[in-house]
Formats: sequence, C-alpha cells, structure tokens
Amino acid sequence: MARQGVLVEPYNRLKLEQVEQIHQASLEILTDPGVMCFNRQAAKIFGDHGAEVRSIEQGRAPCWLLKIPGKIVADAIQSAPKMVKLGARDENNCLILDGYEPRVRFASGSEANKWLDVDFETFVSKHNPGIEVELPVFRVEKGTVDRLVKAARLCEHLDSWDSFLRTVNIQDDDITDDNKDVNKFFASLNNTTKHVMSGLTELGQLSNVVRMARIIAGGEARLRENPIISFITCIIKSPLQVVDDTTQKAIEIARSGIPLVISSSPQGGSTAPITEDGMVAQINAEILVGIALTQLVNRGTPVIYGSVPSRTRMDNLNDTYGVPEFNQYNIDCVQMARYYSLPCYSTGGVSDVRVPGIQASSERLFSHILVTLAGPQYIHYAFGLLERTNTFCPVQAVLDDAHIGMVKRFVRQPMVTADRISESLKQIRRVMASSDKLYILFVRKAFRSGEITPPYPFEGKDMADETLFLAQKKMEEILLLPPNHIDKQVVDRVFQEVPGILTKLRN
Repeated sequence: MARQGVLVEPYNRLKLEQVEQIHQASLEILTDPGVMCFNRQAAKIFGDHGAEVRSIEQGRAPCWLLKIPGKIVADAIQSAPKMVKLGARDENNCLILDGYEPRVRFASGSEANKWLDVDFETFVSKHNPGIEVELPVFRVEKGTVDRLVKAARLCEHLDSWDSFLRTVNIQDDDITDDNKDVNKFFASLNNTTKHVMSGLTELGQLSNVVRMARIIAGGEARLRENPIISFITCIIKSPLQVVDDTTQKAIEIARSGIPLVISSSPQGGSTAPITEDGMVAQINAEILVGIALTQLVNRGTPVIYGSVPSRTRMDNLNDTYGVPEFNQYNIDCVQMARYYSLPCYSTGGVSDVRVPGIQASSERLFSHILVTLAGPQYIHYAFGLLERTNTFCPVQAVLDDAHIGMVKRFVRQPMVTADRISESLKQIRRVMASSDKLYILFVRKAFRSGEITPPYPFEGKDMADETLFLAQKKMEEILLLPPNHIDKQVVDRVFQEVPGILTKLRN
C-alpha cells in the first residue's frame, strides 16, 4: 500500500497549442544553438545515436557542441517509464509516481548549509514593566550529521511529509567528500521509514551507497522491486551546458537502474530568459537532454522530469521564490511533463526571508497552493526552507506540515454524488421541521470521518501569537519519540561491508 498523496484536477496555465509550441521551441533549441557538452562519454553516446557532434574551443576543458535531433528526444520520451516507484523501508510509505495521474506528494530538499534553531526568551515592556512576553530568538548553526538525523526523525512523524530529501549539508569535522555520501544516506535511512532521495557527492561512492541500499532493502532483487533510495542529478549548468562530473554520475546511476531525477534550475533573467515562454522552452530543452542521455545509456531507466526554475532578484541577482513568476514557471513545467506523460519533480514552498513569520508563511502558501493545483507527482523544497534554499528550520518544517495538510484538504476532489445530495436533502428537511433549526446533530459524523478540518493546531490565546512557540513544542515532542531504526543485525552488516560510516551513527 503506497502513500496516497492528494489527487487533484490540474490547473493549467497553458493551452495545448501553447504546450506544443514550447515543445517545438525546445526541440529547435537542441539543434540551434545546440548544447555545449563537457563530458566526453556523453558526447560520444549522443554522437553514436545520431546527434551532430563537433569539438569546440572552450578554455582548457575539452568541449563539444551537440546538435540533438528530435528523433533522439522522441525515442527517449517513449522509452522512459511513465510510472516510477520510489520505495521505502516500510513499503506502506513507498510512492508510485504515475505520469498519467496528477497525484501530489510532498518532500523536503536543498541540502542547506545552515540550520536555524528557535528559542524563546522573556522580554519586559519598557513602558510597563508589569507586562512580560515570550518572543522567539533565532540561532544559526551549521548542518551536521546529528541535525540531519533530527530532520529525518521529524519526517518520520509528520503526516504530510511524504519523502525525505536531504535537508542539510553535513559539515562535521570528520565528514569528507569521500565519506559524505554513505553518512548522509545511512543517517537518513536509519531514522525514517519513508523514501530517501539525495544527490551524489562523489562518483566513487556510488557503489558503496548502492551496496548499503541492497543490504537494507534485503538484497539486489528486493532493491529493484523496492528502490528505497533515489538520486538527483543536475547535469546542466544553465544555459545549455552539460557539465562533466554530474553527467558522469548520471550515466553510472542510469546503468545501476536506481531511479533518478534529471533536474535543471535556471534563473530567469540571468541564466535563462526572464519571460515565461523563453524560460520554459529552455528548461524543458535542458531536462530533455538529461532524459535522453539516461535512455541512451540504459533504455527503460526510471527517470523523473525535474523542474527547479527560479527568477532573478534584480537588486542583488539572488534567486527569488516569493514572486508570481516562480509559480508560473513551475506550473508550466508540470504541464510539459504531463505532455510527455512523465512523472514530475516540481518545486514549491520556499520563502526568501531568513526567519519564520508572516512573509515566510505567505510566500510558502502561495506556491504550496498553486503548484499543488498544477498536479506534479512530487513537490520538493516543501518543508523548512528559508533564505531561499540556504537555511533549514525544523520549526518551520512543523508549520509547513500543518499548512500542507490544509492545502491537501482544500485541493482534494469534491465528494458530490446523488446519494450524498439525497442525504443532505434529508438533513435539511429534518432540521427545518425541528424547533432549534440547527445542524449540530449531523456534524459529529463528518468529524469522525475526517471530512471536516480541525482548528489550526498552533492557534494562540487571547491577543498572543503563539504560533512559533506551539510549533516548537510539537517539534520537541516528536523528537522525544523513540526512533524507528533499522534492525541491529542489518546495521551490523552495513557497518561491516560499507566503509566510512561514522561510529556515532550506530544504533
């Protein structure tokens, strides 16, 4: 039994004619100007399958200009699976991403460098010393293995958090590029029974991560049936440049058969056109390059269409996620993925501000609602991210869980049937025949069925805003729950066969 997510009636910004125009524009981009490729093997693979490949001078690094014909793209779209399973230690938590079904799930993301803790201190009014209030005080820490573990444990117990995508960049003194991958995957897998997704830091560690996943899943065959991990690969440096290292990782991951996301994250106004049509045509072309490569390497590779577009902030050239264009870009990309019947990894729930509060909530809910309505199969960045994607805040993640729960209730399909209308008419007649003219007697059934939304869980008393305080208390309660670790015998085998895992992560 997979996690159900929420099935929506998709909101489409683009008409079918416009989708087809963007598709054709993307195909034209892939032949003129084409794509710069810095990975020798990828250039050869495309060349062997009919692309025009020409060596070009581009600094010190070898580079090739690829002109990729539409036939390669069409064949890749045809061979890419339209349904991708993201497994989980507890198979009840697996995700079935069906490109034909707009059923939405929510995940974290970003591998932020900063972790934001929230404490509370008592402040006394300068004008009336008898008035004391508890106010939040924020403390920035670096990402560590222990904090990644805390985030995974939160994910395990927050109902709306469907999949764990690494939340912080682990920066402990004893973490290096050579052991980062095995530690971030093990810390995550050992503390949540939900699906675990991450990028790969070192290509040389791919075999160790896959070996770990096989042991935990119960063997190679079981991992194929229930892929408890997946990878994110951003092979494109926008605009239209296939990078060397990540592309090599994508090639090897595709050969392994582990599901992977091909993501692209151009910035409208700097590394992509700022206009809606130009941005979507370029990012779509970039994603199609990656999808095509995976299918040329290993036909049938489970691949997910990953769209992470943003817009440039004109005063400092940073990404900005709180603007309407961010949502327009993402909704359009969801439509492009649906046009190809490919599962879509989309983006929503990010805010530009550094701390939780009114701006953070309004920006996040704006995209949580709109991108959800578009119907992607998987929304990442949905939990805890602040200061664009630089900071993860666990208290914010608790708030996001509640808010996403409300969004899911809002977008779910209406339950209007002939039988229900008949029952409602009976209620109305019965109430109108009564002396009190009230429907209270009928409310209890709706509450028990879960049809009625409960009150906001972090509502304050009187004139006090206690939202952050109550969310922090809930976070603390969750972290006191016993962790759902992997069986000790399996952990012992992982430590015996997979080098580099920190001893402190052992159960």
